[in-house]
Amino acid sequence: MHVTRHEQVGLTRRGVSRRSFLHAVSAGAVAAGTLSFRDLLSLQAAELRKQGRSMILLWMAGGPSQFETFDPKPDHENGGQTEAIATSVPGIRIANGWEKTAQVMDDIALIRSMTNKEGNHQRATYQIHTGYVPSGSVKHPSFASSIAKQISSEDLDLPAFVSVGQTEGAGFLGVEYEPFVVQSPGEMPRNVAATVTNDRVKQRLGLFSKLEGEFAERGGRDIVESQRQLYNKTANLVLSEQTKAFDISEEPDELKAAYGDTEFGRGCLLARRLVETGVSFVEVRKQGWDTHEDLYDRVSNLSAEVDPAYATLITDLKQRGLLEKTVVVWMGEFGRTPKITPRGGRNHYPRAFNLALAGGGIKGGQIIGSTTDDGSAVEDRPVSVPDLLCSLCHSLDVNPRHEHISPLGRPMKIVDGGEVVSELFA
Repeated sequence: MHVTRHEQVGLTRRGVSRRSFLHAVSAGAVAAGTLSFRDLLSLQAAELRKQGRSMILLWMAGGPSQFETFDPKPDHENGGQTEAIATSVPGIRIANGWEKTAQVMDDIALIRSMTNKEGNHQRATYQIHTGYVPSGSVKHPSFASSIAKQISSEDLDLPAFVSVGQTEGAGFLGVEYEPFVVQSPGEMPRNVAATVTNDRVKQRLGLFSKLEGEFAERGGRDIVESQRQLYNKTANLVLSEQTKAFDISEEPDELKAAYGDTEFGRGCLLARRLVETGVSFVEVRKQGWDTHEDLYDRVSNLSAEVDPAYATLITDLKQRGLLEKTVVVWMGEFGRTPKITPRGGRNHYPRAFNLALAGGGIKGGQIIGSTTDDGSAVEDRPVSVPDLLCSLCHSLDVNPRHEHISPLGRPMKIVDGGEVVSELFA
């Protein structure tokens, strides 16, 4: 049997990944005429959903400085005032202000050699979230929406993709895979059964159905049909007991304090509750990392909020047996310049930056890649955005070359180019 490069990376310590085995067996059944191609797709989709995999993206909007996070340079003038602290892994040192994260470094893999060309906030954010640079001809689906389409459970009443704060949408994949946006983590979404009586919700749905029917009879049938699936899913959400996942008030006070009584802390706790319930993708955003001035004071305030929440999320997932199937990504759209500006800040710098990964089969306690002593360039093992996305697909057991068909009939891969960073899974 011929094994492709991608399937080789799919090999696990147990021999062959379930996805590779399933693919080989089912392909043989198709060849023998005992299984149709449609049956094959259904079987593969069911296998993915049974695995219960998920991803949490902690998005540091604005571009966090690598020098003040996970690639400090205390022995060079470019390192500025930032000191390096020891972690739970001998030899791995990160910036001061991340003391809680340092304690769980055994579960974290740092990539210090991320490199890219997009230095504009909007363009870089779009590219990392979709895998494509912005184009006037097509609105690309977000990576989150693509993942949700591949692995979300059909039995789940909750949305497959939830975002704490606004993010990139589903593009041409349609409204079914748009993010459900939470503006105030810790509060129940408005107009769900927990805040509105079931009878009142059903009355609203009945009235809407009547108006919808009248519109369909007047020539809007196509529009009505295209919206019906969305509203049916929304109705299931509104009336579902699963909406209790949004209520973090029942969590122990000690755990809530560990996450931090902050919007980001509550967002991370909500993320854990959502993936525990079966949501496939959760993004939690922390604004304010565009540190062109007052670098140290601003990063100190930011890390004071993010550090405990991030570390507690990893610990909480691990204690509940969820970390192995949940990949947690900490990153922003780019890094910051090596030299500190006269205003006491750092400017945009996509040439060399860092990120942190945990869970999802990723081997923690390691550093991948390095930068030069002055932090101006990648010295070893450059990792591109497509490489990162391919690696996340591998963690989630999704084929990065799976093709969506755009409205213009053009096939578009989930990830175009790149290779799995195999060291992550060694």
